[in-house]
Amino acid sequence: MSRIGRQPIPVPANVKVAIQGQNVSVEGPKGKLSHSLPRRTAVRLEKGQLLVSRESDEASVRALHGLSRALLNNMIKGVSEGYVKRLEIQGVGFKAAVQGRAVTLNLGYSHPISYSFPEQIKVTVDDNTRITVEGPDKQVVGQVAADLRGFYPPEPYKGKGVRYFGERVIRKEGKTVQ
Repeated sequence: MSRIGRQPIPVPANVKVAIQGQNVSVEGPKGKLSHSLPRRTAVRLEKGQLLVSRESDEASVRALHGLSRALLNNMIKGVSEGYVKRLEIQGVGFKAAVQGRAVTLNLGYSHPISYSFPEQIKVTVDDNTRITVEGPDKQVVGQVAADLRGFYPPEPYKGKGVRYFGERVIRKEGKTVQ
């Protein structure tokens, strides 16, 4: 069996799990998520733990077994604790602001950039340069953070741009006059 797939997933007391055939719904204090399992994999709830199983030992089914277990584990962690990504903006005059369900970024372009984020995601801005992205779905939180970073990734000469909190940017030496 898969080493990841056979591990049980503990379900906290404040999380409700509903299994209907191949569909699994998870609801907790941070939100509600659902996932449909691939064919030939099954999940059952026993003694406060989710157990994922598979029908055969084919390579494709084994891979989906571990993947399904990891996705369900991420869902349970997301609705109970949530996921957070932090970004920071560096550069003179670069700043961000949240207006309703959109983030407005001023990144040195001739126009401000407006980015609308999904309903389940919460975005906050501190000191005009620190952006925090929070939500229950790990994939969506990571995608929103990557989209915001993608508008102006950190450049290697001056280090300006949007970067993940704690990200090291390898700086290059500029041209020298001979």
